[in-house]
Amino acid sequence: MRIRTYAICLYIILIYWISLHVPYMQSLFFPTLGAFSLLFISRPFEKKEIRKIAFGAVLSSLIGSLFVFWSTGVVSLLFTLLIVIFLIHQFKWNAPPILAVSLIPFFTQPPLVWVIPLSVCGSLLGLLFTLSMAAFAERKFGAISLLSKKNG
Repeated sequence: MRIRTYAICLYIILIYWISLHVPYMQSLFFPTLGAFSLLFISRPFEKKEIRKIAFGAVLSSLIGSLFVFWSTGVVSLLFTLLIVIFLIHQFKWNAPPILAVSLIPFFTQPPLVWVIPLSVCGSLLGLLFTLSMAAFAERKFGAISLLSKKNG
């Protein structure tokens, strides 16, 4: 298995632990983080494209947060969906988790408008840093396997 696979597993576990044990950090862990992790290791993206996708996720979470603070009703959900889908198509963000991130504020309803976008930004920056370090380690050391292969 590639080092990146182990790295994202450890990173998600760390974020989950932090969200459980550090006050006011509950929103760092969100299920879509796993989807972004898999997306970033399963397809060959240019660094610029990965940054665009991460920016799109943060922007969509901000849009969702703003609409939730405006109203928690169906109309604000509709506006969030329409705007985020438009942005995904307009900027060619080939990443369905972006739409999912925009919906987080609708089911968590944080006390402050900036909590979810800041959490998404922090989690994705950490993920990108983790994947960069893992990619560097893979170039330097190659793949690592948990089970050794026997010759013979």
